[in-house]
Amino acid sequence: MPHVRRAEYPKVNSSYVLEYVEVIHRHHKRTPYAANTFPVEAHPWYCDNEALFYYGAPLPTHGTNHFSNTYWSVYTSSSNPLAPRGFNGTCQFPQITRGGLDDSWQHGNDLYGVYHDLLRFLPEKYDPNLVSFRVTNNVITSQVASMVTSGMFGGEAQQNLPLLVQPASIDSLEPAYTCLAANNNFSAYGVGSNDSGWTVHLKAASDLYATLDSICGIPPTDSGFHMSFDHYFDNLSARLCHAKPLPCNASNPSLCVTQAMADEVFRLGQYEYSYLYRDAGARTLEYSAGSYGIWVAELAQNLRHAMHATASTSTGNRTSSGIRYRHNIAHDGSVSRILSILQIEKMVWPGMGSEVVFELYKRKVDQQYYIRVLWGGQVLKSSNPTLGVLDMLQIEILLAYFDGLIGQRAKKIPNLCSL
Repeated sequence: MPHVRRAEYPKVNSSYVLEYVEVIHRHHKRTPYAANTFPVEAHPWYCDNEALFYYGAPLPTHGTNHFSNTYWSVYTSSSNPLAPRGFNGTCQFPQITRGGLDDSWQHGNDLYGVYHDLLRFLPEKYDPNLVSFRVTNNVITSQVASMVTSGMFGGEAQQNLPLLVQPASIDSLEPAYTCLAANNNFSAYGVGSNDSGWTVHLKAASDLYATLDSICGIPPTDSGFHMSFDHYFDNLSARLCHAKPLPCNASNPSLCVTQAMADEVFRLGQYEYSYLYRDAGARTLEYSAGSYGIWVAELAQNLRHAMHATASTSTGNRTSSGIRYRHNIAHDGSVSRILSILQIEKMVWPGMGSEVVFELYKRKVDQQYYIRVLWGGQVLKSSNPTLGVLDMLQIEILLAYFDGLIGQRAKKIPNLCSL
């Protein structure tokens, strides 16, 4: 997906100084989730060209018992009579694939090419006092982080590098915290609801569903595949992203999903995300503010800290101003909620690597702060008249907007979420 790159980056004029950057993006391409695979997959999926390392080590590492760099190697046993659901082979479902790892490295390298090489904002070498990385409790985000950090800081990133992660029950980045009111709101209009705004496209696609079910071996009663097009979208897009053939019927190999069918699934998936996060009206903003408000409050506080730190630092000594770059690796549901809260003009299903960047600037002439938000590497346009084109907007306007939704330090969330 498009992201910040030097070739297309819209550089701000020299009357502004970049003070702080926060990036959030979806992980890169992966195998499908196991629940989204078909009962019988004709083709295996091998991941022998990569390794997923899982190990623990004492800190500090020197002068202690040494550790081994251990990784998982998926296999099946001839003594195990059970077959795995979906694909045979040597992959986890999900895991970031070799192509996804390479894309992750390139993403990090592209960001470094802008924020270090072009703007001289990032340090040349990784410095934990200036740069931080955060992931969710889903391990695929950590798989991406290992490559992003290397793409940014090269060999320096091979040192022990911490990835911030919140406790699983309250993780605001994924998000994983409980917000009953938001969930009830979503259940009234979204996936699984009887709201006519939601069910109309499912009824209109009944013939497509019947055809896909008959080819892929999905029972018509399987609610996971029929409450939305999420499962079919994930399975088919994962195949095409990795140059794998579209599925054929296990009993009749001449009966296959066509590209036209896949394109229809993708179109309907885009419709669903647009409806769920923008087109269903005010309910979408209420849902996203409740279910993602804590992360937004953290972002707002990070911006406030950056302004306070730079204001208290003498001119030219910006290296002592604390963390200046935060990098969050998350999921499509994370990015979708941010776009919903910002009321993006045109909502889409965020693809692999989709990125939102918040840039905080100080204007030299009056020392006032301004915010720019980039989506896909270009300035984000909001349909909210208060936000409009998020290009050098006075920071107070965006912070007041966030505070109105969720309060400073998310103080409104307990009430919004009925906690």
